[in-house]
Amino acid sequence: MKIGIVSGSHRPPSQSGKVARYIESALKQQGLCDETWLYDLAGNPLPLWDEGIWEGNEQWREILTPLSDELKSCDAFVIVSPEWHGMAPAGLKNFFLMWTAGGELAHKPALIVTVSVADGGSFPVAELRMSSYKNSRICYLPEHLIIRYVDTVFNDDPAQNKPSAQEYFEDRLTYCLEMLREYALAFRHIRASGKASVQKYTSGM
Repeated sequence: MKIGIVSGSHRPPSQSGKVARYIESALKQQGLCDETWLYDLAGNPLPLWDEGIWEGNEQWREILTPLSDELKSCDAFVIVSPEWHGMAPAGLKNFFLMWTAGGELAHKPALIVTVSVADGGSFPVAELRMSSYKNSRICYLPEHLIIRYVDTVFNDDPAQNKPSAQEYFEDRLTYCLEMLREYALAFRHIRASGKASVQKYTSGM
């Protein structure tokens, strides 16, 4: 079992990156998977999508092939997103444009985790559920996690964490990650059935 974590903030350093690293550590400590892979968009290393991806451009192949291999090897994903101006970051949306015909994300479960330094965090959940699945075929869990006042939890220094909030979010995160593992196990059968082809209908409706 391999679980990939995508940190969707392209601001270094970021609260999203902090939470993504905590999630990776929690997955390992709780024995919920055999392997993890963390991809951090800090610095926005992916160029903006263009038609060269479909045309087999050599520069795009060099950039995307290593990422494609990692994504294909994952059984499930955690997508971590901040809320910027009520939206998911442009770099995260751009990330989802890359994966269509290869099936890297297709028919694999994913947990949405959003972060906010105040009372936000709900808009990226709605945005990701509404649009990022169409061609990628990623399958979001009914559960999601919104970490509000994220600067008060999941800090490396425990003295910086608010005890009641830390306890709540730790418990809720454990629940969500355990559910993600169960979905990942079940979705293996779906992909192995041969019925979930992304070649016949490359684009979703």
